Amino acid sequence: MTVVVTGSSGLLGTALVRSMRDQGRTVVRLVRRPPAGPDEVFWDPRAGVLDPAALEGAEAVVNLAGAGIGDRRWNDEYRRLLLSSRVDSTRLLATTVAGLEHPPGVLLSSSAMGVYGDTGDREVDESTEPPSGSGTPGLWLAALAQAWEAETAPAAEAGVRVVLLRTGHVLTGEGGYLGRLLPLFRLGLGAPLGSGGQYTSWITLPDWLGAVDHLLAGAAAGAAGPVDLTAPNPVTNAEFTKALGRALGRPTLPVAVPAVALRIALDGLADEGVLIGQRVLPTRLLEMGYRFRHPLIDEALAAIL
Repeated sequence: MTVVVTGSSGLLGTALVRSMRDQGRTVVRLVRRPPAGPDEVFWDPRAGVLDPAALEGAEAVVNLAGAGIGDRRWNDEYRRLLLSSRVDSTRLLATTVAGLEHPPGVLLSSSAMGVYGDTGDREVDESTEPPSGSGTPGLWLAALAQAWEAETAPAAEAGVRVVLLRTGHVLTGEGGYLGRLLPLFRLGLGAPLGSGGQYTSWITLPDWLGAVDHLLAGAAAGAAGPVDLTAPNPVTNAEFTKALGRALGRPTLPVAVPAVALRIALDGLADEGVLIGQRVLPTRLLEMGYRFRHPLIDEALAAIL
């Protein structure tokens, strides 16, 4: 199987390319710099540059392109980058795929659990209608994710099976959500964030890779539309804090980090991704027979650490 991957230099993309090559798949990486080898092809989503020949004959495309949500403190400029880096790349990819003489059978396009907005303690899954509007806390990322997903329409209309990967916090010791927390927790300075009662939906990196592989082939080969890539047992932030402390054998602070301090440190990301609750269930993955390696937070953190 030949798979074209965008966003291959990111945390998930790097792991995915390595995993696919270990399985004997041929991987073509779309990159935004001069290609460093025959397995790389230049593209420029902002300028609309993508050679269709790079996709012709590929069996699958996995789209992971987009600036990192937590890589920088948010301001208006970075919000525009978060949106354009996702919308522009997905639009170019989907329209190019739609125009191919021999399009790939499947396009797996990244999305996020942020599409559901602030769900509080209410369980949601792929059958839940995403909220509308972007002017209140917790809804800007929901609007971004909906715009992101909508750009895949040309590929779906051309008959390509499109799967929207609504990904939760991917846990790995190599970086990302967990990687940012580990230095503080190892010093015994871990603490709940805000109220601590907000739900956190998570998935380990091995399960994220396993789910992607499951959606590419096998029993889930007919799957299309949104699929939640989250473990079946989301936890509150306070529960996650205690579990991480246990996994590291370190105490955690009894006093939570105040919401106002998080807003000062993180700007808009605090209200969009840290202080809101998202209790997301992987209903479709479970229905398609995917078996999680790490369904519970304690065993997940123990395996990672």
